[in-house]
Amino acid sequence: MRGPRAVSLLPLLPLLLASLPAFSPAGAFQRSRGSRSVSQVCVEKSLIFRSNTPYSTDIVSDPGGQDPLFCVQLDDSQPNYFQQPQDIKESDFAEFLEKYGRHSFLAPSQVQPSFSAFYRAGDPILIYFDSSSVLSMLRQPIKIGASGLCVDGNPAGFLDNKSTSCTRIFANLSKSCMTDPALDAASYYRDFTVLKVPINDTIMPSMKVNVTAVSPPGAPHVKDNTCINVVSEVIYEIEYSGTSGIQSVSVQFKVSNISVNSRSSLQQHFTMHFWTRTLSHMLPRSGNPGYITGAPLLIANSGAKQHMSILRSESDGSCSQFLRHKVHFGRNMRTGCKISLSPILEDRNCSYIQQKLYKAFQGMNRTEDFAITGSAHSTQAEEWMTILIENCSVEAVNCTSCCMVPVALEIQILWAKVGLLSNPQAQVLGTRHFYQCQPLKFLNMSMVPVTTVVTFTDLTDWPEPPRGQPQMHWKLPFDIFFPFKVALNVERIYRGDLAGYLLLILIMSSIFYF
Repeated sequence: MRGPRAVSLLPLLPLLLASLPAFSPAGAFQRSRGSRSVSQVCVEKSLIFRSNTPYSTDIVSDPGGQDPLFCVQLDDSQPNYFQQPQDIKESDFAEFLEKYGRHSFLAPSQVQPSFSAFYRAGDPILIYFDSSSVLSMLRQPIKIGASGLCVDGNPAGFLDNKSTSCTRIFANLSKSCMTDPALDAASYYRDFTVLKVPINDTIMPSMKVNVTAVSPPGAPHVKDNTCINVVSEVIYEIEYSGTSGIQSVSVQFKVSNISVNSRSSLQQHFTMHFWTRTLSHMLPRSGNPGYITGAPLLIANSGAKQHMSILRSESDGSCSQFLRHKVHFGRNMRTGCKISLSPILEDRNCSYIQQKLYKAFQGMNRTEDFAITGSAHSTQAEEWMTILIENCSVEAVNCTSCCMVPVALEIQILWAKVGLLSNPQAQVLGTRHFYQCQPLKFLNMSMVPVTTVVTFTDLTDWPEPPRGQPQMHWKLPFDIFFPFKVALNVERIYRGDLAGYLLLILIMSSIFYF
């Protein structure tokens, strides 16, 4: 039985050594062999793990006392390490086949992968390129190694909400700026569709979901030694519905500008966020029936019940794309953050900026109705009321290049307690979304600070409390105390007669004494 043999490294050593610095000061080590001096290039022996070459190699010690070196001779015509392959004639083929022939590795048959009827958690999300009829997977780049360089082959997993980041290094950014698809926002949503469910048969148009880009930036280009519109963050929002699969896909971008130099680098962020409308019936009640203080306020959009939420800021002060603060009943709130506008000024107009800011205030879904009580059912229309919304005026005042945009949203909620005094129940009487606007100059602001305020106003009309405890009025007969009065009068008469008798006795005694 033959032992393991490593591939011969000698034919590759000239290339290997060309990329490694020599360890001797002069780049070569001079070794005396009789009267002849042989020039060699040496590397540490630890870099050569195995060698099955039939030719002799030398391992010598560095005169400096360092580790043994593996050396290769240079510019010597006598030791030729490259053999001319032997020609095999047709008559000799059987002989060589018997001598060297062995079983080869056969490529496995190409089996068409089978998919389940619906996506399971962690399954790769399939995409389809119509122009080339190619089935592929949606990718979410990740970093690898200590340097954190981007690897683009990582598939995005279904229901795997996560964010990744990695770094790209460009040797020639002036060229890569317009040719590298990783820097172009269009490569993340154009020319392909997402499949609702995994299928390996004929792909019908009803099974395809287009990727919608939210305020897509322009193509990257070089201007004034700067690469403009380079994608720095990609955020996918994927709506799913149980076994029915993916319903909609949208993507948002953040772009930046990079200076073109010899070693330009870019850190990119990628986020996958999955959400669904079908779990609204599973939301816990916020009271039964009235709202409980601190419970989330219930709202509805096209019959889907959810929690009311407002903008939330990131650590850098920018508005978060997905994370939002829930509005809790009875608790006033105030938040502030900054919304980034596209740097492509010429592609923007007043309507674009207004829609972007309104969408940021509203979140992924526009709120339409609110629940009167904390136990409202989405199917009971009488338990819901429409939210009053007051938007901004489009026209600016005294400014030819301005646009009236919403910079603050005040959510005013009126509520009251109803029912018995022993067990009152909190109900919402009305809700209004009031947008406050100010003129915005296109050329002056790329970040717009916005504010959201939530106020609860108690309109409970308490009943008038009683003025005091009722007094008891006793009704007794008129002469009920007559026996007591008679007894008191007899006692008084008796006491008066006794005093008169004592006085008479004293007078008579004094007369007889004298």
